[in-house]
Amino acid sequence: MIEQTILYIHGMGGGGDSRIPSIIKENIDAYAPSSWKVNVVVRTYPFDPEEAAPLIATWVDELKPRLIVGESLGSIQAIRIKGLPHIFVSPSLGAPSYLWKLSFLTLIPGVEALCDWIWKPRPGDRQTLHFSYKTLRKYHAHLKEALANTPLNGSEDYFFAFFGAHDHYRRTGVVSIRLWNKYFGRSGAVSGKSFPHDSGAYTIYDGTHFMEENFVHSLLIPKILEVLGSL
Repeated sequence: MIEQTILYIHGMGGGGDSRIPSIIKENIDAYAPSSWKVNVVVRTYPFDPEEAAPLIATWVDELKPRLIVGESLGSIQAIRIKGLPHIFVSPSLGAPSYLWKLSFLTLIPGVEALCDWIWKPRPGDRQTLHFSYKTLRKYHAHLKEALANTPLNGSEDYFFAFFGAHDHYRRTGVVSIRLWNKYFGRSGAVSGKSFPHDSGAYTIYDGTHFMEENFVHSLLIPKILEVLGSL
C-alpha cells in the first residue's frame, strides 16, 4: 500500500473539522488507485501568522506530506511551505494587505472587543479569531515571506488554483486573479520535476468562495490525484 499524505491548510476561522477537507477525507479513497492510502491531515493553527508558521513547519517535518492544499487565507501559509506542490481553493492573496492596512481601526476604543463579539469561535475544532493591532500588523511581513516563494521570485514549486466565478471576495480584491497571474502565472513544466505541465494555471468554477461539494468531487479531488500521481 502506497501512503499519500496531504496537508490541508484551512482558511480564516476554519479548523480541524472544516467542510472541504472533511469531504476530501470521506471520499478520496473511492477515486484513488486501489494501491494508495490517502491521508488528509487538517489541523487548527493560530490566527497570529507568526505563531502559526513555525507550528505548521513542524507538521510538515512530522508528516512529510506529498502535497499541500491551501484554502482562502490559509493559502498564504501554504505558499510559505517550500519544496512541495501546492493546490489552492479561493486563494486570498489580497487579504493580508487588507488586514494590516486596517489594523489601526483596532486602536479605537471598543473596536477590538466588538470584533471578538462578531467573530466568536464557532462550535467544534475551529480557529479562534482575535483582531488585535499587534496580530494584524504581522500580516504585512507574512505576505512578503509567502510571496518570496512564488514563480515571480524564482520558486520552482508547483502551484495551481481554483477560483469561484461567483466569489463575492473578488469584488473587493481579497481574492484576485490579477494578483495570481502576477505572482504565479506561467506555463510549462516545473524545471527538473515531473509535476503536471500547468504550474501557475488556474480553473474558474461556477460556484462561490466556499467551493461547493459537487466541485470538490468533480474538480478538486481529481486535481489532487493528478498531482499525487505525477510524483
